[in-house]
Amino acid sequence: MKKNYSKIIYINYKPIVDHSMELEEIIGTLAGIFTTGAAVPQIIKAWRTKKVNDVSPYMFFVLIMGVSLWTLYGILLEDVPIIITNGISTCLNATMFLLIVKYKRKAV
Repeated sequence: MKKNYSKIIYINYKPIVDHSMELEEIIGTLAGIFTTGAAVPQIIKAWRTKKVNDVSPYMFFVLIMGVSLWTLYGILLEDVPIIITNGISTCLNATMFLLIVKYKRKAV
C-alpha cells in the first residue's frame, strides 16, 4: 500500500521568499511612522507659540489612553513594532498634554 504524502508536503510548504509579506511590512512601518509622528507638528507649534487655547486636552488624554493600551497589547503579544510605535506615541502625546496643561494655566 502506497502512502500519499502530497497533502502533508503542501500543508507544510512555506515559500522561501514571500513578496506579499514585504509589502505588508512596508505598509505597517509607514503607518506606524505617520501615526507616531502625527503629534510632532502640534508639539512644535505649542512649544514655539506657547498658545494652546484651541487644543483640546480631552482629545489628547483619550489618545494617550488609547496608545497606552496599544502599547500594553504589543507587550502582551511580544510584538516589537507595536510596542515601539505606540510607546513613542504615548510619550509624544503625553508631552503635548503637559504643554496644554502648562500653557493653559499661564493664559488664565
